[in-house]
Amino acid sequence: MEGKLWRKNLIDIEPYVAGEQPEDDKIIKLNANENPYPPAPGVQRVIREKDAQELKKYPSADAVPLKKALAKRYGLGIGNVFCGNGSDDVLATAFRAFFNSDKPIFFPDITYSFYPVWCELLKIPFETKPVDGDFKINVCDFYGENGGVVVPNPNAPTSIGVGKGFIKDLLDHNRDCIVIIDEAYADFGRYSCVELINEYDNLIVTQTFSKSRSLAGMRVGMAFAQPELIQYMQAVKDSYNSYPLDQLAIETAVASLEDEGYFKETVGKVVSVRDRTAERLRAMGFDLPDSETNFLFCTHPKFRAEDIFSYVREKGIFIRYFKKPRIDSYLRITVGTPEQMDALCAATESFLEENTQA
Repeated sequence: MEGKLWRKNLIDIEPYVAGEQPEDDKIIKLNANENPYPPAPGVQRVIREKDAQELKKYPSADAVPLKKALAKRYGLGIGNVFCGNGSDDVLATAFRAFFNSDKPIFFPDITYSFYPVWCELLKIPFETKPVDGDFKINVCDFYGENGGVVVPNPNAPTSIGVGKGFIKDLLDHNRDCIVIIDEAYADFGRYSCVELINEYDNLIVTQTFSKSRSLAGMRVGMAFAQPELIQYMQAVKDSYNSYPLDQLAIETAVASLEDEGYFKETVGKVVSVRDRTAERLRAMGFDLPDSETNFLFCTHPKFRAEDIFSYVREKGIFIRYFKKPRIDSYLRITVGTPEQMDALCAATESFLEENTQA
């Protein structure tokens, strides 16, 4: 037994669990909030024309070409931009850089489940603030003394977003700590608060190319803030990984930013299909909030969510079911193409018919 004393030093942590990745390409995959449409044509051109000889060289250490493109797109300076391997990497870097107080950081109790994982990993004290019965965040709950605040807008998995008034209220009552607004789904919602970084020097806004720009496979994320905060994040990054984005990720992300028309077109398609599918689900008796994301969060008052999840899975359609308190009667359904959502609705209708007759 003496040789196994090292086991006492192993980390004890409950990891984040991502959506199931099916091996069968015939599966209709609506469980990971991926974009159903391909990346911009310019992205595909970059991939086709990439000279493999270039890969023998390191990429830009600070992803400068992408920072310049992002700064131009958002009307900012390059010093306002940080880039990382998806918004998860960006958020983890921010947690390391800014949440070093003995005071707990605040975030909602129903939200992105990676937040508590990072807190446990980095030994950050935290306190969750319960969303209300309609899954809405009460800004007043975040007024108290704290070591930092993290609020996703729109929130996941609830799909609910807030407007400028909420964000400014939150910031006005948290002048002495860092406030992170996680905007992974903001392109599908009503408001992005990037404009406020010049008004609030303690604000960090994180975004990703994974959802609205169809680049989940490239893992590209960014943060916007005042240069002082960006420099702290850069210092943390350079302390453990000085090359966060590879050449292809940088080049494809820049190409995506250069095609604003395609970006708006595909986001518009997702929003249109989302709203149409929501109405179809409501007609079947489902309850769901108005979504500001690329997914729907729904429950049926007469049937167990887990049963619906299992039924459509057998039909070759993967959606998300969370066996967790307060949301175990809900399903999260990624918005796919019109054809994919037709298949999902048809399978759901079959479930309802079979179980109503029973």
